[in-house]
Amino acid sequence: MFQFLTNTQAGCRRLFPRHLLYQMTTLAFCIAAAVIPRFVDVQVFAADPSRRPNVLLIMTDDQGYGDLHFHGNDKIDTPVLDNLAQTSTRFDRFMVSPLCTMTRASLMTGRYYLRTGVASVTRGLETVRGDETTIAEVLKKAGYATGCFGKWHIGEHYPSHPNGQGFDEFFGMATGHWDNYFNPRLEHNGERVATQGYITDVLTEAAMRFVQEHRHEPFFCYVPYNAPHTPMQVADHYFDKYKARGLENKPAAIYGMVQNIDENVGRLLQQLDDLKIAENTIVIFLSDNGAEGPQGSRFNAGMRGMKGSVHEGGVRVPMFVRWPGKTTPGRVVQQVAAHIDVLPTIASLCGVGALHAKPLDGISLAPLLLEENPPWPAGRMIFTRTPGWRTLVGYSAPMIKKLEPFPAAVRTQRWRMVNEGGAWQLYDMQADPGEKQDVAKSHADVVQRLSTAYQDWFAEITLTPLKRPLIPIGYAAAPVVALPAPEAYFGGSIRWYNQWGFAHDWLTDWSNPADAIAWEADVVAPGKFEVSLRYACTDAAIGVKLRVEAGRSAVEGVIDKSHEPRPVQRPSRIEKKRFTQTFGSLRLGNIALQPGPVRITLKALEAPAGEICDIHSLILKRVD
Repeated sequence: MFQFLTNTQAGCRRLFPRHLLYQMTTLAFCIAAAVIPRFVDVQVFAADPSRRPNVLLIMTDDQGYGDLHFHGNDKIDTPVLDNLAQTSTRFDRFMVSPLCTMTRASLMTGRYYLRTGVASVTRGLETVRGDETTIAEVLKKAGYATGCFGKWHIGEHYPSHPNGQGFDEFFGMATGHWDNYFNPRLEHNGERVATQGYITDVLTEAAMRFVQEHRHEPFFCYVPYNAPHTPMQVADHYFDKYKARGLENKPAAIYGMVQNIDENVGRLLQQLDDLKIAENTIVIFLSDNGAEGPQGSRFNAGMRGMKGSVHEGGVRVPMFVRWPGKTTPGRVVQQVAAHIDVLPTIASLCGVGALHAKPLDGISLAPLLLEENPPWPAGRMIFTRTPGWRTLVGYSAPMIKKLEPFPAAVRTQRWRMVNEGGAWQLYDMQADPGEKQDVAKSHADVVQRLSTAYQDWFAEITLTPLKRPLIPIGYAAAPVVALPAPEAYFGGSIRWYNQWGFAHDWLTDWSNPADAIAWEADVVAPGKFEVSLRYACTDAAIGVKLRVEAGRSAVEGVIDKSHEPRPVQRPSRIEKKRFTQTFGSLRLGNIALQPGPVRITLKALEAPAGEICDIHSLILKRVD
């Protein structure tokens, strides 16, 4: 409690830094407003523990606010989601982060993403620290069955992996990007499995199996679909339908993917009805950021900004909450709210107390959902910042020594203040929802107050240094660990094949034995590990001797057969050159690892023909 009150006091000081009397009265109000949702409402709103409500949390990827017919887009058909909006209590000013990883970190933890260790979307900096507490851990402790079906994107290595963050079952992709949406090979609790069908259909079927299996006990089913994120892959009948409406290829593909999502949400909701558990299931639907693409590329409800922007269009998303008999169908909540509020809200509605060892940034929205005109802090601020990941994910330095100025914003009930790398801009969102008139000069006092609050907030949430995390090796729950190319350190002529080093990219142009590839790891338990390499090469590389070093231990092996590199362009409805590759496997031998931090280095001792190989990952499998 003391830690929570201290955090609350700091927040109020940021809001009202000048006048002591005003600060003290505001502090009392803020404590009451924050403590009531976080603690008292567990008793006021909680269901009978023997009948705790189920939770179905659905989140789509890159589906903007305007990608719904209900929000005024007459080019798209979303009948299920339109009906869900009408039968739910919906938040009309619900904010997330400008990019996917940041939203997922805040959604799962109830904390701003920079607190959790997240600073990027790739190369390890998308990883939530393993000591953070997720919604799944909170509910699992209260007796819930927990399952995640879809895109995780906040840590592929245990314990940041879903199975290490409270989920009994995980089916989907722990990383952030997937190349093939038809018959994809997905992960099921650490094992790769083949599937048949379109990825959104496959994920839905897995979620439905989970609900079926756990229908007689409280469950938390998290369905973070990876559509309509790129690549633009969708069945012909969806694509052709929207092309026939005169749309360009990209929006036609996206709208087709959204319609497929709509149908799958319908399947999930129908199952709740068929199992007669809809009345006791809280359904939450939202998206992770604004629509991907340049401004004006598709309908965005008149908002300024798209994905990646700190303007309203980059962060305002649909947010529907349905709990039959508890929430009011058609009610529209006008108060600003955010992704950080989801964890405390779910905990409150489910009657789960003692949330967290770490202070939350979010507050429970339960009063807004279940009460008429509840008291609410009028001066609440929602902070936003883009990560600037291209600067943060340098190849060599493991520590992020400084976060350079990047686009940032502060949102209150009335104002949106934005900084895109220069001066602060200010927009009156009640009078000017399209952010067309910058009123910073005429409201200098507001700019001063909000910018001071932002600076104090940013200084506080970055007190713990951000760094590229070490890859954990040795957990009993994760006997096989992949050291992926996107998390490698390298130099010389070595480069990413697809330029940015997103998930499933690989390293190419390795020809000089003077160059090496390395990973920073942390051995949590000592042991012997089998080392193998996923690689591609031509016949010219046969005979190349490779060496893997880890501290005082090393293992060597020779490339004895080629695996011809034949990158193919990833299927897409739009012209965007991204390539995929298949890789062979080469067992190098066993290596002994001692506990503690270690740099694992892959070297080529010789390359007679001037060619080594392309690298996908180094695999360590515990054998003792």
